[in-house]
Amino acid sequence: MIPVRCFTCGKVIAESWEEYKRRTGEGEDPATVLDDLKFVRYCCRRMFLAHVELVDTMAPYQ
Repeated sequence: MIPVRCFTCGKVIAESWEEYKRRTGEGEDPATVLDDLKFVRYCCRRMFLAHVELVDTMAPYQ
């Protein structure tokens, strides 16, 4: 689960996660996708680039 807002600047980022995931999954360059989604601050970009989805991995252990 990606956070709703960027930890540093507070910009809403969660609404763009599905499109980012879809487009990068189709082989598009992550930098190009982030530019198209209007994420220019490096703090917001790192939220997308560094995110690892662990919810499916951890859910069976709860």
